[in-house]
Parts: sequence; structure tokens; C-alpha cells
Amino acid sequence: MKTFFLHLFLAATVFASRPANLVILNENGAQNLRIETALAEESTFEESLFAIGHIASYPGYRAAVSSRISGRALDVFVKPDHPVAKGDPTVLVESRLPGNPPSTVEIPAPLSGLVSHVDILPGGPVEPDRILLEILDLSVVYAIAKVPESLAGRLKPGQAAKIKVPAASEGLFNAHLEHFGAEVDSTSGTVEAAFRLENPDQILRPGMLAEFTIVTGSEPGVFSIPKEALQGDMANCFVFVKDFELPFAYLKTPVSIGRMSHDRVEVLNGLFPADEVVTQGSYGLSFAGGGTLSLKEALDAAHGHEHAEDGSELAPEKSGPATGNSTDDSNPFWMVASGVLFVLLIVMSFQKRRPC
Repeated sequence: MKTFFLHLFLAATVFASRPANLVILNENGAQNLRIETALAEESTFEESLFAIGHIASYPGYRAAVSSRISGRALDVFVKPDHPVAKGDPTVLVESRLPGNPPSTVEIPAPLSGLVSHVDILPGGPVEPDRILLEILDLSVVYAIAKVPESLAGRLKPGQAAKIKVPAASEGLFNAHLEHFGAEVDSTSGTVEAAFRLENPDQILRPGMLAEFTIVTGSEPGVFSIPKEALQGDMANCFVFVKDFELPFAYLKTPVSIGRMSHDRVEVLNGLFPADEVVTQGSYGLSFAGGGTLSLKEALDAAHGHEHAEDGSELAPEKSGPATGNSTDDSNPFWMVASGVLFVLLIVMSFQKRRPC
């Protein structure tokens, strides 16, 4: 009897807490939206600033090749965009000085890397002040951010940054601020901030666009969620929280937010620790309406028996054939009557104990 009333109370509480903005999907719907979730939890919150910039060659990792003597190029051994090793011959130069035959000089590559361009053809004139070709060592590059001068005061050497290069499919690159410019570019109103990036696979090339998230501060123990979980606008922010019982069910939940970082949002109100919020697929859920299943269908599948259309439990005689006589504990009338009598007995016992 006590078990019955406890079950009835818990069921009523659960169903009352499921409002109409519960989106219930079937398994195919969840797979089509590629639903992924993450925990709402306390974590280290990073304050950051965003900037746009580009990839550039690293100082000392670029070399120009020229000749110390005048003459003409008898042969050119390198090709643009092809690798060359340090010491390999690049151009064979025939001297203009008298001689029979004229003396020749091979110009070696000063470093290993890629030939970025060649400005000499076989038979072309060679002069000491003329650059014949350039070589780039791309094993290390600079990522240079253009930071608005209004934010430049937040920059300090050693600050970490997450750098995204859209042309590269390697995800985010982690780097630290090596130096920032001493002067503001008067045309763009920005200050250069340079980050050294290791580039062993030579994926990054000078001139590529780069996006920078520069970490300017951090605070531990901030209750937050992944940024991609947040939907709506600043006047109406909400997230989808995974239902604690029903599979593929998500509750649209309003939230109050605070600070935002490059990847997380501080939550001031609306969520509890360990709530699972939808990250990937959250935008699609906003247009899913009530979903692909009704609350009744979802509960029937989860509990293995039928429920009413509003999700509430059916009386025993409605959910299946009755067994036994009408005075059995499975009869809801006698259950309710017994419960009332039980409460009255408790009240009377307290009244008898009351002092005169």
C-alpha cells in the first residue's frame, strides 16, 4: 500500500514537470540531427579577445639567393615550389672576367626549404645586386594577428592563443604570444601580435588567413556550458536539456547567461550541475516542434506499459484486464479508501495523545 502511494506521488511529480516544450524524437530523428550532449559544470573560464590575421614566414627562415660576380646564367637547377636542400646547387653562373674558357661558379642553397620563386632563366644576365631566387623554410612560421588598438592594452608576451586557419583542416593550433608591435598601424588602427607556430608538415603557408582567440585571463570554478549549446538571442536565451528518463527527449529551457569566452558561456540561472545540454543538433531542435513521438508513445516504450495521452499513469482496469475480486489491493477505489483511513487513524492517534 505504501509503495503504491509513493509510486503515485513520484509519477505525478515527474509528469507535472514535463511541460509542452519537451521535444521527443525517435532514434532516427536523433541520428539525423547528429545529437551530441555535454555536461553543465564548473570549469576554468577563459576570457579572450578575437582577431583576424595571416600566416607569414618566420624571421631567419627565408633566404634570397644572389651572385657575388657579374655574368650570365648557364643553368638553373631549381624550380618554383619545389624543395631544395641546404648546399644544393641552384644556379650555374659564367663570369664576365676574361678567361678561356670563362670561369664558372655554382651558387649553393643557403638553407633547406621550398623555392618560393625564381627570377632568372638560363642565359639571363646576372648582377651582384640582383636577387635570383628565394627559399622558404616552412618548418616554423609566424601567425600574425591584427588586434584593434582599443584592445592592445590587454596583450602580454606569453599569452596563449587558439588559432584557426580555414585553409588547413588540422583544427586549432595552440601558440603563445612572442611579441606585439611597438607601433599602431595608422591605416587599419591595429597592432600586430605575432605567434610562433611549429609547422613540420608544412601545411601552413605565408598569406593564409588566420583567426585568433587570444586568452587574456582565466577564472576557475565558473558554472558554464559549451557555447554551441546556446540558442535564441540575448533577450531570449535557451538550451535543450536531455530528459533524465526518456531517451531522445529534450526540454527547451530558458537560461540567464553572463560572460562568454571563445568556447563556453557562463550560466547564471536555469540549469543545475550535471544537466546534459545538447551541443551538436541544438539548432535543429529549435525547429523540430514537438518532435517525432508523443509523450504517451515515449513513456509506453520506456516503461513497457500504456499511459494516458497526457503521459499520466492509467488506472489498472484501463491498462489491462482486472484479476481477482474488487476488494483486492489492485482496485484503485480500495487503495484510495485505505489511504484515507490510514491518514485518519494517524490524526486520531495524535489527538488521543494531546494533554488535557
